[in-house]
Amino acid sequence: MSLESKLAATTALLQTIAAEHPDALLANSYGAEDMVLTDLIARLNLPLRSFSLDTGRLPAETYDLMQKVAERYPSHPVTVYFPDTAATEQYVNLHGINGFYQSVALRQSCCAVRKLEPLKRALAGRSAWITGLRRQQSPTRQDLADKQYDADNSLWKFSPLLEWSEAEVWQYLKENQVPYNALHDRHYPSIGCAPCTRAISVGEDVRAGRWWWENPETKECGLHAKASPLQSPV
Repeated sequence: MSLESKLAATTALLQTIAAEHPDALLANSYGAEDMVLTDLIARLNLPLRSFSLDTGRLPAETYDLMQKVAERYPSHPVTVYFPDTAATEQYVNLHGINGFYQSVALRQSCCAVRKLEPLKRALAGRSAWITGLRRQQSPTRQDLADKQYDADNSLWKFSPLLEWSEAEVWQYLKENQVPYNALHDRHYPSIGCAPCTRAISVGEDVRAGRWWWENPETKECGLHAKASPLQSPV
């Protein structure tokens, strides 16, 4: 399928989401895929809004992009959510500022404090959310569908770029002069918190730089727990 065809399918899905779930939110982590969706939603002038999670450990380049996005798309502002202060203080005081390096469990606990709890607040009362997930990104994302019921958060979850390749994402960004994270030009294809993200070498998997000290099977933060394809709530 050509990029033109994929773009048409993505546009159609976004328009359907806007019609059926006008309260849907785009989860914007300021990665390349999320910037494609941010630009499309703005170009189509859809009544969809965005949110972002500021974990307190983001790279400076991500903050720079956040400002550029606010200036480029004033009609579609991104609401920022922060971790609960008390929970963050408790984690750091118990495990250390970089305790997440010590075990998968402690890393997942850090993600729970800095990402999952704010995510719950961001999605509360919504009927759907939108992500920039792509099938090619990770072994944990091979069986995704572009529409799934997210039982953990009790709402529908859409992934309009699911079938896009990395090259197609970048073709769209370049052709439409969409701002993107400067770290991408320094071999960071996937960007999260600064201490949990590194550049990759030629030939490495695109998510090799995320939690690089763990096995590929555990390299999710919990934001994208496995959902049930097209399974509606009971």
